[in-house]
Amino acid sequence: MKRMLLNRLAASLLAVLCVLAAVPAFAHTKSETHTVWQIMGKTVHLTFTMPVVEANRLALNGALPSNSRVTGYLTAHVAVTSKSGGCTATAPARAVAATEQFRRFEISFQCPSAEDLKLHSSAFFELVPSHVTFAQIETDQGEFVEQLFTRDQQEVAASAAAGGELASASFFRYVQLGIMHIFTGVDHMSFLLGLVLISRRVRDLAFVITGFTLGHSATLALAVTGIIRPHAEFIDALVALTIAVIGAENIAVATHRPGVVALGLGSLLLSMALVRMGGTGLLPAPLLFGAALFCCCYLMISGQLRDSGRVRLVVTLMFGLIHGFGFASDLLEMRLPTQRLAELLLGFNLGVEVGQLTLVFVALALVKLLMKVHLSLPRPIVVDTLSAGLVGLGMFWFIGRSFA
Repeated sequence: MKRMLLNRLAASLLAVLCVLAAVPAFAHTKSETHTVWQIMGKTVHLTFTMPVVEANRLALNGALPSNSRVTGYLTAHVAVTSKSGGCTATAPARAVAATEQFRRFEISFQCPSAEDLKLHSSAFFELVPSHVTFAQIETDQGEFVEQLFTRDQQEVAASAAAGGELASASFFRYVQLGIMHIFTGVDHMSFLLGLVLISRRVRDLAFVITGFTLGHSATLALAVTGIIRPHAEFIDALVALTIAVIGAENIAVATHRPGVVALGLGSLLLSMALVRMGGTGLLPAPLLFGAALFCCCYLMISGQLRDSGRVRLVVTLMFGLIHGFGFASDLLEMRLPTQRLAELLLGFNLGVEVGQLTLVFVALALVKLLMKVHLSLPRPIVVDTLSAGLVGLGMFWFIGRSFA
């Protein structure tokens, strides 16, 4: 009975998911760059990091942009002003070492005054109107915040590091942010659907959601406090891969052919790794090789176990670590009050859990209603078909985000 209840619950969640997917749900930016603004009195030091694909937008006559081309462009599109006037660059912009997929440049500004500093960036907006530049602002008092430069907001006050709108927000506002993140995140809802499908009993569902909660709570705290900052595009792709893996596990368990499913998913990831070694794609080849190895081993193990609830607890904890960084990328777009980070994290995490449980309980109510009117669905349609859909949707997002 519980298994049937979970199947119907999955069907209800899918209906909600389809409604949300019918509207534009591009929560992940496709064109972005990252900046770090270090403010030390009257001096502002800027580090501007861009993916190679973004730098190549500055190409002239088909030739890849040189360092002098990029530095000249940045010099014309970034600036700092103060209450007493504009700030001057103390030296020409210069290129510094970066990883293979990125190019990094530095500029230092000297201001006539340390009062009312404002940071300006108009880079890439004339090339990609939807472009976003993340701005990490750090002061010599240890204050820290992340803001956004967009086409409509090309100026950011350095005082944002002291806290913005969220500094005076109530605890309930932090909870509300977490709830809305779940209700507007189609990829996170898809992953939740996969957890429901894979759980044979209500107790199993409680275990996997607990593991997921512990994982995303840990990495959300690490990212917001600045201890760990992974590349956003890597996290976006890996979030999609977790959806595909959960769907593949459902198929492996249902068909009792984990080897075939593991071979199929692993081969696809290995092929992407080989393509990346040829110079195409964003994700590093070692990451893709590691993902292929993990997926094959996990699918083989879970497909052979009669009761793999405890194994899934550990695995969903790992997947939760990835989703936590995804939560953080959206949260960091706001002005985070450093003096209230603990309260913000507690409220946001609580909101995420409220959002997840609300979806489950609402779906349970719908299931009970369907049972009363005898509109139950056969298990193969509910589990097998939806699992295949999750694999297709997850791999579509994963491949798209890996080569965007």
